[in-house]
Amino acid sequence: MESLLALFHYQFFINAIVAAVLTSISCGIIGTYIVTRRMVFISGGITHTSFGGIGLGYFLGINPMLGAAIFSVFSALGIEYLVRKVRVREDSMIAIFWSFGMAVGIIFIFLTPGYVPNLMSYLFGSILTVSYTDIFLLLLLNAILILFFIFFYHTILYIAFDEEFARTRRVPVDLIKYILMGLIALTIVFNIRVAGIILIISLLTIPQTVANMLSNRYKMIMVLSVIIGFAGAFAGLIISYFLNIPSGATIIFSLVIIFIIIRLFRLIQIRSDIRKTNK
Repeated sequence: MESLLALFHYQFFINAIVAAVLTSISCGIIGTYIVTRRMVFISGGITHTSFGGIGLGYFLGINPMLGAAIFSVFSALGIEYLVRKVRVREDSMIAIFWSFGMAVGIIFIFLTPGYVPNLMSYLFGSILTVSYTDIFLLLLLNAILILFFIFFYHTILYIAFDEEFARTRRVPVDLIKYILMGLIALTIVFNIRVAGIILIISLLTIPQTVANMLSNRYKMIMVLSVIIGFAGAFAGLIISYFLNIPSGATIIFSLVIIFIIIRLFRLIQIRSDIRKTNK
């Protein structure tokens, strides 16, 4: 216990805890929308497309996160626009952008002269090395997400569960969907340092899936997702520090363990209810 408390004397650990809280909030909010609309595949597409922006950032000598943000937002909006206008299947369009982003990233990293530093932290995450700039960006992202979801909560709810009904109520469905796609892209990019490109999709789906086992109410799923996301992030952070293993992978491993525990608990609870009913 003393060694655990001693960690809070280190600034890098406090930064990691703050980042875990902010990541849990942003992924809890936007991940609930993704899971409710069954858009998990598109979040995977945007995640991997962002690698193109990182590669381009290294090649041009600019901040790779800036490159990833621009690349991801335009890709997300492009997928939404082309699916509507070109009438190509959504999963096919996502796969095209997914592979295109990865290809662009690999090509530009290969063309970048010299050694490419910190590449592994973008691929697999490194929450223990988050900077004040990363925390500021996460704080800004959370403020935007919270304000947007407060002001447009009922509109988002209409779109998430019944888009056609929303159109009959003259809700600007297309505009809100474009904005949400942009926010999904920014959430993915700003949280890459926590879990990495390869694993970030887990933070957007596992806490929400667990929360959905415990509640069917949209608002409650968001709240529970934030709590479960932070529990997984904190547990993963502690385990990764003491075992000296990658933090991103440990956080996802912790979330999967939480999923298994809650799933078993629910199965036992359901069987118990059935037995009581049959008596």
